[in-house]
Amino acid sequence: MRIVPCGAAGEVTGSAYLVETGKSRVLVDCGMFQGAGATEKRNADLGPIDPARLDAVVLTHAHLDHTGRLPLLTARGFRGSVYCTPATEDFTRIILLDSAHIQESDAERANRKRPHDRPVVPLYTRADVDKLNPLFEPTPLKKVITVAPGVQVMFREAGHILGSTSIDMMIDGGPTIAFSGDLGPLNSPILNDYDPPLKADIVFQESTYGGREHRPLAETVAEFRGILRDAVAQNKKLLIPAFAIGRSQQVIYHIAEAVRDGVIPPLPIYLDSPMAVEATQCYGKHRNLFDAEAKAHEASEDLKPTLDRLEFVRSPDESRALNELSGPMVIIAGSGMCDGGRIVHHLRNNIDKPNTAVVIVGYQSAGSLGQRIALGAKRVRILGRELNVRASVHTIGGFSGHAGQKDLMKWAERLAAGKPRWYLTHGEDDARTALMLLLEERFGLRVRLPRLYDNIEF
Repeated sequence: MRIVPCGAAGEVTGSAYLVETGKSRVLVDCGMFQGAGATEKRNADLGPIDPARLDAVVLTHAHLDHTGRLPLLTARGFRGSVYCTPATEDFTRIILLDSAHIQESDAERANRKRPHDRPVVPLYTRADVDKLNPLFEPTPLKKVITVAPGVQVMFREAGHILGSTSIDMMIDGGPTIAFSGDLGPLNSPILNDYDPPLKADIVFQESTYGGREHRPLAETVAEFRGILRDAVAQNKKLLIPAFAIGRSQQVIYHIAEAVRDGVIPPLPIYLDSPMAVEATQCYGKHRNLFDAEAKAHEASEDLKPTLDRLEFVRSPDESRALNELSGPMVIIAGSGMCDGGRIVHHLRNNIDKPNTAVVIVGYQSAGSLGQRIALGAKRVRILGRELNVRASVHTIGGFSGHAGQKDLMKWAERLAAGKPRWYLTHGEDDARTALMLLLEERFGLRVRLPRLYDNIEF
């Protein structure tokens, strides 16, 4: 048997593991490479993955860096099944259709300036995404299923986004493999905590924040409440760039709690992202996955008055109309790094106004507009206009959907007792090296850091 990391080896995108036994070939995740160096050519190269020979795909969760190359598989001959939780199936469709739409739009725009005999072709289209629909096999947590000859899997809660999982993979006559997927921090709102496997012979663990801790959530929420209170008192328009799945819903949740607790009065809240609107409605569909606290809120309806005021902004005209409104109000819009989407237009129209507050609640990649704003740029260029930054800018750390070092170690603790073979992936080299040293020191493990396309044989 061999396992080949086909992405997220020394980096945090492109997650994919090819598992080959004497009987079967199974792919765990099929993510897109993102960020610096994530060219279309790189994403089009599937390396050792031969879609026509795959028996099955198993997904940990729906984020693009774990699902973004799935449509390439069907386009190149994959006819097997895609196994995941029901929530992951729904979110994956939302994310992939959005990705295909962006690629089609980018290609159309580029082709206006190119010779007709050398057109730009999108990596995949919405029609390619639709071909995946009949292949999905929605599977509940904690149920052992056979996904290929001699290969069984069971999904466990990962606490990263709604429907996210770790995977126990059992090979007939061979080892048990644990794939952590992306792990969420303990005690996150809405989500249940992760559920570590009991034992495994081989472990592939993520290490995104293997080298550091997050700020405590209670401190983060307290700071966020203070920003809300001050902005409302000054009649400001709050602009919050947020990722569509996970972060947007968490921000809405904390605002609703602030209103319930009398920190701020009821105020208009606009969710200005078609993708986030779909995702929020999807949350309602999968309430069974909420944690006990979120279910208690739902039963008592204590957040309902605020949530009922939440307005979904769907059309571009509705979005543009928000520019004519004054505060206090909250606009939550994508993209989270301000490198596209409707937040860019809101920033263009408001960042030079002192009655605006920009609240950064997520990771900002190097070179992104969001990073420049977060680092305190006094002047920014947005959609061809040079603008002075007169808005107040607030950067809040601690809302991460990824486990910090302490929670990564806690996930590993039970498994480490059996001294399995341990591999760290989904982390930059400094982060996974820090986690490797800690795992070796505390648990006496020998930890390996595989590179892209390494053949890990058993």
